[in-house]
Amino acid sequence: MAEDQKQPLTERISTAISSAADQLRANANPESKSAQDKAAASSGGRRPRRAKLTLSRIDPWSVMKVSFLLSVAFGVVTVVAVGIVWGVLGAAGVWDSINQMVLDVIGEDSNTFDVEDYLGTSRVMGFTMLVSVIDVVLITAIATLTAFLYNMAAALMGGVELTLSEEDK
Repeated sequence: MAEDQKQPLTERISTAISSAADQLRANANPESKSAQDKAAASSGGRRPRRAKLTLSRIDPWSVMKVSFLLSVAFGVVTVVAVGIVWGVLGAAGVWDSINQMVLDVIGEDSNTFDVEDYLGTSRVMGFTMLVSVIDVVLITAIATLTAFLYNMAAALMGGVELTLSEEDK
């Protein structure tokens, strides 16, 4: 550590970049012994540990639970966002401006038009909640179906192979 402090900053940066590049080459090609030896030499003599794993099955029940919770969170965020945007538009006077523009186009003698009769807050929020509920059902069903399809494909093809490696910091 004290030896690293005595080296100029450019040398320390160059050494760190070189070591990271060696580790990356070793991780990219786990079968190459020369890349592993070079990475071990640059990282102080220790080879990075690797684990080659195969993702052969995804539990559909856990996918359903997680996708349901995430889609409910997405639905709540959607409803809150629409409510905030609708409130900001109302506070900014957009609806009054639209009402005035329509009255200018059709004439001042008919004061019966109000845009909020057609696009009221309760209508928009109700439609947003309906869309959010439909999204929750669809996202949950699609994610669960995807897990079943992945399991069938993995049974035929063997699944996705992953190589995990440990990096020392």
